[in-house]
Amino acid sequence: MATNKYKNENQKWEKNLSSTFLSLLTLFLTQLKLSIKSLFYPNFRFRAIFVLMAAINVSPLFTSSSSLRTFSSYAPQNTPTLSLYSRFAPSLSFPSISLRPPISTKTRSLIIASAVRNLSEVKTLPVPATPEEFAAKFPSDAGVYAVFDQNDELQFIGISRNIASSLFSHKSSVPELCCSVKVGVVNEADRTALTQAWKSWMEEHIEATGKVPPGNESGNTTWVRQPPKKKADLRLTPGRHVQLTVPLEELIDKLVKQNKVVAFIKGSRSAPMCGFSQRVIAILENQGVDYESVDVLDEEYNCGLRETLKQYSNWPTFPQVFVNGELVGGCDILTSMYEKGELAGLLKN
Repeated sequence: MATNKYKNENQKWEKNLSSTFLSLLTLFLTQLKLSIKSLFYPNFRFRAIFVLMAAINVSPLFTSSSSLRTFSSYAPQNTPTLSLYSRFAPSLSFPSISLRPPISTKTRSLIIASAVRNLSEVKTLPVPATPEEFAAKFPSDAGVYAVFDQNDELQFIGISRNIASSLFSHKSSVPELCCSVKVGVVNEADRTALTQAWKSWMEEHIEATGKVPPGNESGNTTWVRQPPKKKADLRLTPGRHVQLTVPLEELIDKLVKQNKVVAFIKGSRSAPMCGFSQRVIAILENQGVDYESVDVLDEEYNCGLRETLKQYSNWPTFPQVFVNGELVGGCDILTSMYEKGELAGLLKN
């Protein structure tokens, strides 16, 4: 009888253990199936939670407390247990969904620009006289500004990366037109944001007055700094079809002796046609010296200059630089003198 009783208990335990294992396996497969479906059907994962919870509630693993205790009593404490989020389940990540669309760089710039107050709402500030007062009163940030004359008439609307510096420049160049200003700072400004802020103030002024500020009218260069104009290259002859009354060599000699510095280059000073000529022009510009330039490639007005100049200077290559009527050399010599500090002394004499 004892043997039969022990045999029956052993069979009952094996049955409960099998039932528990099948329950765990069922839950694992169910989770795997739901995870795969949720990967392709994101909306499905929300329903899957309830299905999975229902499966857990009706599972034989939890309906029989004796089976759970029996299984646990035979499992060592360091034995890993199977969970619904075990390492055996595939790791599935889902992109976050936002109801707010992403803001592009352009849209962000417009938002920043829109934070600038309207022109009519900005307080007018008097323009100081000294650089120290400018630095203390106006920001060195980027933004938009409007300049008014002594009659409070708007003269110019501009944008700048450094408002204080730009206003001081205007005050120095046109003091009679720069008496008071309005300033709007554009935070984290890029070119688009600054342009949008400027456009906003311009449109507001035009809508109120029906006209563009005088300084912003087409062709008005009062407020816009113009790059310095470079001197024109010299021409030795009136044209290739005009008969010279003086030999070309004499024209060269007269030119180099009447001018302190003369550079015979390939191309113009504004657009050199070779790297050596470009280097020579850069050195002369850096020294701040007043010099004359002659384009040896200009066959219309300097026809025959290259061969004649080679004979005159006894130097076969170009560019050629003359100082006080004497040939200094070409690019290599001029560069060496410049790097040694010798050129500055020569040009001052």
